[in-house]
Amino acid sequence: MRLFKVLLLLCLCAVAGGALASKKTNELDKNQYAWSGAIRWGEFEQAQNLIDPRVRKDQPVSALQLERYKQVQISSYRDVGSSLDKERGLAVRDIEIGVINRHTQAERTIRYREEWRWDDLAKTWWLTSGLPDLWDGM
Repeated sequence: MRLFKVLLLLCLCAVAGGALASKKTNELDKNQYAWSGAIRWGEFEQAQNLIDPRVRKDQPVSALQLERYKQVQISSYRDVGSSLDKERGLAVRDIEIGVINRHTQAERTIRYREEWRWDDLAKTWWLTSGLPDLWDGM
């Protein structure tokens, strides 16, 4: 009987651990969906709410930088690869972004790497890589 109780306790722990891991994955999916939607629709100010508060404090986005984002239209936002390390609470997603200059109508494609970290205290994922540099190499 004692062995049965131990096995039952182990099974309950495994189920609880799986539920926590599933909650983390669902939360990551939710935040990545919100992030990609905000970027795709040009809501860069709103997207900042998903950036790690420490990153926002250390690297604030200026009003001039936000004005610069208004000069472009996002035409595509495509996930081209991702990885997740649930144990360490880290996730990476490689993104290909189509960017159109509103003034010249010239389109180009850039690559961007999203880096996410799990915050145990807030029970959420934060983006640590900041807003995409849509002018990389220009």
